[in-house]
Amino acid sequence: IFHFQFWRYGEWVDVVVDDRIPTCNNQLVFTKSFRKNEFWSALLEKAYAKLHGSYEALKGGNTLEAMEDFTGGVTEYFELSEAPTNLYIIMKKALERGSLMGSSIDVSSATEMESRTELGLIRGHAYSIIALEECDEVSKDTKIPLIRLRNPWGFVLWKGPWCPNSKEWSTISPADRENLKKQTVETSEFWMSFDDFKKTFTKLEMCNLTPDTLQDDERQSWTVSVHEGRWVRGSSAGGCRNSPDTFWTNPQYRLQLYEEDDDPEDGQVVCTVVVALMQKGRRMQRCKGLKFLTIGFSIYEVPKEMQEQNQHLQKDFFLYTASKAKCKSYINLREVTERFRLPPGEYVIIPTTFKPHEEGEFILRVFSEKQNISEEAESNIESGKIQQDKKKTNKPIVFVSDRAQVNKELEHDGILGEKKKKKPKKKLLQPEEETEEEKKFRAIYQQIAGEDMEICANELKTIMKNVLSKHNEIKSEGFSLETCRSMIALMDTDGSGKLHFQEFKHLWKKIKEWQLIFKRYDKDKSCSISSFEMRNAVNDAGFQLNKQLYDIIAMRYADEHLNIDFDSYICCFVRLEGMFRAFNAFDRDGDGIIKLNVLEWLQLTMYS
Repeated sequence: IFHFQFWRYGEWVDVVVDDRIPTCNNQLVFTKSFRKNEFWSALLEKAYAKLHGSYEALKGGNTLEAMEDFTGGVTEYFELSEAPTNLYIIMKKALERGSLMGSSIDVSSATEMESRTELGLIRGHAYSIIALEECDEVSKDTKIPLIRLRNPWGFVLWKGPWCPNSKEWSTISPADRENLKKQTVETSEFWMSFDDFKKTFTKLEMCNLTPDTLQDDERQSWTVSVHEGRWVRGSSAGGCRNSPDTFWTNPQYRLQLYEEDDDPEDGQVVCTVVVALMQKGRRMQRCKGLKFLTIGFSIYEVPKEMQEQNQHLQKDFFLYTASKAKCKSYINLREVTERFRLPPGEYVIIPTTFKPHEEGEFILRVFSEKQNISEEAESNIESGKIQQDKKKTNKPIVFVSDRAQVNKELEHDGILGEKKKKKPKKKLLQPEEETEEEKKFRAIYQQIAGEDMEICANELKTIMKNVLSKHNEIKSEGFSLETCRSMIALMDTDGSGKLHFQEFKHLWKKIKEWQLIFKRYDKDKSCSISSFEMRNAVNDAGFQLNKQLYDIIAMRYADEHLNIDFDSYICCFVRLEGMFRAFNAFDRDGDGIIKLNVLEWLQLTMYS
């Protein structure tokens, strides 16, 4: 058997294959070596196909993907006709950091493949870039930038300037001339001027290696930050800036750049970063009809007043703030890579698909010349309206009444302690002042409650239907039985499974607050809000959640059109309120960590 190691989404994977290679008529079907007894390339291809699930998955691959999978680096692509003015500096620094580089001359038709140019270079061949040097021109006070290339296919027939025995060699000092000629030890290597290189070759491919690849090398290396994430339909798949209502819901990553580059010849104080966004698992599932998504990213500068907070930036920020940098274009390749020179400061990177509602997983890598700090922007999970009681007893929490005792809000409303032992018939306490709405509630409640003056889930459903029918602004047929059970679990302070009037009144107060928030986002009066708007509604209600919880809410409560109706909306809020309250009851020392036994866990999850 044979072992191969490939880089796979941030880690090195060991792939084991045997020596059985696909053949047809006693000939290797796919990759083969020129020598008949050499099989390493076919074995490597088999391992690579196994990594991706099939030989079919390798169809339509490209050099950049292979360079990354074999080295773990991040690749960049330059069209030399549109190369940046500082390309020489970029390439020089890349070589200092052990980056791999190759260049080629494009062909316009199949007949041009492997044809020679007038100066002897071969079209379609990948030439390796070995070195860059600057030499002093003897007769002038200028420097000549030169580049050394190698043709992996064999001998060189380069006939242009700086070819062997050309007149250009006489323009530099004997010491420089001797130094350059010593470097070209192979017949496949040659020198040419950097200007001729940009004019002659079409494209440049660069693979920047990570520190783990260069662990036995003393050369400088890039600083790398790696993050994994995903776009979830209805929650965090917000699309590009063309969708301003949902763009802000995409995953966000804070990037801090505080140490500028070492560029003595460059007057600007900047930090060089390479941002690479790669989508995961799409090639392997090509046989199932899965194609590469069209992906890209934007970078925003974080204002000083919002720095070092690591909060998920909201919709208004992106509506009124222009991006500091972005990828040149959205494209349906495995990876989109872009190089930037940004002033020191704090930034937020937004990786997105081009269209909203497209699901996928991704890995975001940030390479920088100097140290960078990056992390996913996440809000702290908390409820602003449910305060923890730091002075909690160590009494075991077993019953619903135990976990509800900490809710001071209920206590202030006079709910706790109101229930006594059952009597043959209990009259409702008549308060001194009641609003017209409360009087109507009391009348409906008295009709339905029965002798014990308490209501069960079915009775609560009937009451809520009657109450909501009198509120024309909410076109709802009432709440489901399951939602009513959740409401009772939220307000039930003695574990009876029923509500008395004060508990019901407190419940309605909560629902009215949540109803006002719902109306704010139900702009089309459809009695539903989108799963993206639900994030704002949750925030307005005083709950702070993270991305994973918003994903869960979208999956649990949104319909196939990514809308959440009023019943599901209230059910979600009731559960959030109840679970926050229960957690605070169990969190006896207020450190944000709870420990439950089996009884407590089952009681908490079964009755909520």
